[in-house]
Amino acid sequence: MKPQVITLHINGRTHNIALSPNLTLLTVLRDLGYTDVKCGCEKGDCGACAILLNGVAVNSCLVLAWQADEGEIITAAGLGTIENPHPLQTAFSDAGAIQCGYCTPGMIISAKSLLDQKPHPTEAEIRDAISGNLCRCTGYAQIVQAIQSAAEKMADGGEG
Repeated sequence: MKPQVITLHINGRTHNIALSPNLTLLTVLRDLGYTDVKCGCEKGDCGACAILLNGVAVNSCLVLAWQADEGEIITAAGLGTIENPHPLQTAFSDAGAIQCGYCTPGMIISAKSLLDQKPHPTEAEIRDAISGNLCRCTGYAQIVQAIQSAAEKMADGGEG
């Protein structure tokens, strides 16, 4: 297959890359060093590779990289910094919603997508929003609590 050149805008940085048209966005992101995008099931079942693509949460393992050409991509690491974390990142830490941490970036992306669409979600809406993200450590209670806490902080004028 002939390589094709695409442009990806990731966490505020622009990457022009030549790639084989059969590569997934997950593979390309990992190759570019975005290790917060986790490789879990590679078939869209676990949510570990979730990113925001043009504002929509998607599993990057299900998207061919060329489909994201000129797209705006945000990974969990692109939401905040160590010095200025996003309210979701702070809430996950404060609530103990991070155990092994493998699912955390995808959970945070799914939560961000939910809160962008619905700033005051119910517990049922939160659980529905993260239903495509698997966690084997927490039992989800702390994750739901973290999302509720972040939603409250963001509604009170915190960053979104």
